[in-house]
Amino acid sequence: MIDDKPIKSAYELAMERLRQKDAEAGIESKPLTDAQKAAIAEIRNFYEAKMAEQDVLHQSALRTTLDPEVRATLEAQFRRDRERFTSERDSKIEKIRRGESQT
Repeated sequence: MIDDKPIKSAYELAMERLRQKDAEAGIESKPLTDAQKAAIAEIRNFYEAKMAEQDVLHQSALRTTLDPEVRATLEAQFRRDRERFTSERDSKIEKIRRGESQT
């Protein structure tokens, strides 16, 4: 007997299993409102600009020195700043997704 249902891709099957797992765990997914989508887009744009600015400043600082120790210090600082920006961005986006007001 042949089913009339189309064959599902591996992606669709995986997403179906994840949704089922979430439902069993009591996690409900709510679609984002237009205001939430706009706020998330604004946050992403802001942090993308901040990271681009940091990249320009970092490249400029690297051009001013050839000392390997100074360059290593600059690289470490740059990585820390990027991680901090990424963490802040993700935290703010998660708050918006949960419906909390952004501060």
